[in-house]
Amino acid sequence: MAAFELLLSQARRHCFTKATSANHLSSLLLRSSFPLFHRSLCSSSSSSSSSPSQSNPEPSPESPPTESTSRPPSIQLQPVSYPIKPKDESPPEQQNPNPYQSFSQLPPRRPPQQSFDAAEGGRTWTRADARYVKDSPTILSPVSYPTKVAPLPEDRVAVDGEETVKEEGEKGDDKEGNEQLERERSRIEADNRLFRRVLKVEEEKLPFPMLIKVENTKKEKVVYDLKEAIQLVKTNAKRNFDETIEAHVKLTPDLRRTDLKLTGSASLPHGTGKAVRVAVFAEGPAADEARAAGADVVGGEELIEGIKNGNIKVDFDKCIATPQIMSRVSKTISKTLRRLTPNAKEGTVTNDISRVVREAKSNIIFRKDKSAIVHVGLGKASFPEEALRENVGAFVNALLLAKPAGLKKSSKYAGYVSTFHLCSTMGASYPVTIQSLSIAADRYNKLQLR
Repeated sequence: MAAFELLLSQARRHCFTKATSANHLSSLLLRSSFPLFHRSLCSSSSSSSSSPSQSNPEPSPESPPTESTSRPPSIQLQPVSYPIKPKDESPPEQQNPNPYQSFSQLPPRRPPQQSFDAAEGGRTWTRADARYVKDSPTILSPVSYPTKVAPLPEDRVAVDGEETVKEEGEKGDDKEGNEQLERERSRIEADNRLFRRVLKVEEEKLPFPMLIKVENTKKEKVVYDLKEAIQLVKTNAKRNFDETIEAHVKLTPDLRRTDLKLTGSASLPHGTGKAVRVAVFAEGPAADEARAAGADVVGGEELIEGIKNGNIKVDFDKCIATPQIMSRVSKTISKTLRRLTPNAKEGTVTNDISRVVREAKSNIIFRKDKSAIVHVGLGKASFPEEALRENVGAFVNALLLAKPAGLKKSSKYAGYVSTFHLCSTMGASYPVTIQSLSIAADRYNKLQLR
């Protein structure tokens, strides 16, 4: 509106003042661009010159008179005036300011965030503080509602007797339903009695329902005494052949290490019940001593040549040799004998041939497997119980003597022997207590000392 008033004042000035060259050029531009607007201005100026009461300024005497007389007559326009809008005289606090004061000012993208006033301090909360409302004092007072409790029947208050009548009606319906069920039950029982009487069927009496405790089907492991375990093993050995009594000893898991070796031999007082073939490589008096001790195969150079050529079959269980002939045995037939080759560490290379032959007939060799378990046979099911008990004592004593030196944190049995089981070839196994095994081993040592 201000720009329009400025333009109107300039147009009037050009109509009533002497135009210079520059003003004349601007008036030409104005006429070319706004012809109708210029014509209306000229008409208003002419009307203002004819009626001096309408316009205050008078034309300058220097203006040429020919400029006004030469213009064609124009249409007189009546000015239109609008009433001025009265200003609002309300206090500035109640006025709603216009947010758009100018075209350059843009409305905010989002309304400003309302500030939170703390209930205690009364300070203003910023956006950063509002993110930690959890740690701030309570802003809003908690709303508590009264707890609702279901009223008891005796607490209900009858309103004009309506509730009492309703309850009595419900009780009457329940009585009618119970009577109907009772009549139905008696009718079914009468039909059943008639059916049993016609068919002569006895009435089945059902027990009163009761809770049945579920029994634990898992049986607890029972550890037996050595004497009792031997009796059970002999009782369950019912095959048509003489079964072998076996012992399976599970050692501590530390013995699964490969650096801990466990191997040894045990001399059983009553033998294993199995025929053991023993071959002796000896010459001269040592060969005669071996034959007297019960060796099955005895020989020197001829025995070595026979095994090398294949004329003599290797069907014996143990081999014993004297130190004089051992060098020829290891050079010639060690690959053929393999694990049966005499070894000084195992005591099969010796000059005491008779003793070694007798021990080979009754001794057993045991060693641990990858799972740290020792499996060994200790006799036959046909042996008496006392003989089997002595064999078990001899084996346990040898097992204690073969204990590895690198095994730490172990006593005589604890930390070394975990479990000991006895079984037959095709029978069940029975765990044996460590106390009874210790008693059997001590008893065997006393017999050896005598």
